Amino acid sequence: MASKSGADPSFGEPGAPFNQSHPFYFGFIAALGALSAIVLMRALASVSQVFVLLVVAMFLAMGLNPAVEAIRRRGLKRSNAVAVVFACVIGFAILFGYLVIPPIVSQSNQLIASSPELLNNLTKNPTIAHLNEQYGVIDTLQSKLQLWIKDGKFVLTAFGGIVGVGKSVLSGAFSALTIIVLTLYFLTSLPQITKIAYRLAPASRRERIANISDAIIARIGTFVGSQVSISALAAVVMFVVGEILRIPYATSIAMVVFVAALIPLVGHFIAGSIFTIVATAQTPTTGLVAFIIYVLYVQIENYIIAPRIMKRSLSIPGIVTIVSALIGTSLLGLVGGLLAVPVAAAVILILEEVVFPRAEKS
Repeated sequence: MASKSGADPSFGEPGAPFNQSHPFYFGFIAALGALSAIVLMRALASVSQVFVLLVVAMFLAMGLNPAVEAIRRRGLKRSNAVAVVFACVIGFAILFGYLVIPPIVSQSNQLIASSPELLNNLTKNPTIAHLNEQYGVIDTLQSKLQLWIKDGKFVLTAFGGIVGVGKSVLSGAFSALTIIVLTLYFLTSLPQITKIAYRLAPASRRERIANISDAIIARIGTFVGSQVSISALAAVVMFVVGEILRIPYATSIAMVVFVAALIPLVGHFIAGSIFTIVATAQTPTTGLVAFIIYVLYVQIENYIIAPRIMKRSLSIPGIVTIVSALIGTSLLGLVGGLLAVPVAAAVILILEEVVFPRAEKS
């Protein structure tokens, strides 16, 4: 016969609820919460690379969205507009590889073939010759090089280097492929994603939140377009300089400058190094002139061109652009540098539309 409470009498009567103010209960709950937080942090750290890929893919999707919308307004479906934009991006990547990779391979082979002659030419410099007499630097390099080639160690070392580079290339190719696929999905379904996200907001504020969020997405697209314009201008200028100085592979170098200039802060350092090295291969004077011109152009871009374009397109003061890029790069590296300026634009928009009006009414 069951008891009134519905419990089986063979198991006894339920006891009183546990005292939640008991020290044991509080300590157990606190320890369980700390353990859950540690497990969650470890889980997030283990999948941090995945989150980075997701953030980059979403950023690229928002950046390419204005181009998709411009094509879609001409009467194409969104899927067809996405296909056109991606075809253009892939076509540019193929053109970049066609123009850049062959000169890199050719110049690398020339450097390897002329390395013994370069070592001999270094001894003709009085300063280096004096250092070689005192410390035997050039003689040591020459003997080591001959020993590696004779014993076959050079081949083994080069093979190990190739394996290491191959692993990095495969890892980078996998990440790039993942970003491309995710960007394609995000770009195709961006209206559906934003629609679902807006439904999480209260109905009374949904329209305003949707308008502000759409404006933030539009600013991200504007930032990408502005950055591409700045990089294209840098590529054109360096192409003209290369033609004037008669630097070989001027078109390829301009393509490298265009891609590298898209990377915040360190992009111009990479492009400028390549530009200077190729120019120095002609004559040291040409390399010095190319270096000075590139440094001057970077200063003009950083303090005149980029702030004005960003201020006109994103309504961001120039100092905010530079500071946000520095902070973003310090916190999240390359990804932080890419996201810093549009995040700053989003923060300024929220301040103007939400925080400042509320402060004026208070």
